Amino acid sequence: MFESHTVESAPATARPAMEAVADKLGGVPPVVARLANAPHLLNTFLAASAAVEQCSLPAIAREVVIMMVAVRNGCEVCVGIHGSTLRRLGRADVVDTLVAGGELAEPDLAAVQRFVRQVYDTTGQVTDDDLAAFFAAGYTQENALDVVHAIGVYTMSTFANRMVGG
Repeated sequence: MFESHTVESAPATARPAMEAVADKLGGVPPVVARLANAPHLLNTFLAASAAVEQCSLPAIAREVVIMMVAVRNGCEVCVGIHGSTLRRLGRADVVDTLVAGGELAEPDLAAVQRFVRQVYDTTGQVTDDDLAAFFAAGYTQENALDVVHAIGVYTMSTFANRMVGG
């Protein structure tokens, strides 16, 4: 249903982002080619995901959040991309556990997993006890808000990816 653009056929405001993705990945993935139909969404997602990459969460914890969003929203593209990231970080076990719907064994990552569920279950209205448990696992107020940031960014991505057939 959605047109797959090349860098040349894309709306002008999507071209720089597509070129950057092509330079980074060696080509334009099909999902990016279709997201180019909405340059504001494509540009916003790429900028916001770059910001998530720089957030206060440790890399593995950040990827746990993103994988939980991807699995919850059924985005196979996102599961594949972020599963590869976790595997490159030596954490195939985390991918397998999250995809299977299991509980992470490491206390710090299990705390992230629980906190993401609580944020979803309460639409952000987590309790003081939820926050205290997250903080007791070594996380900070900034980390808690960065979880919300990552959920928002990757929810946008998974919804858009699924809509365009990614």
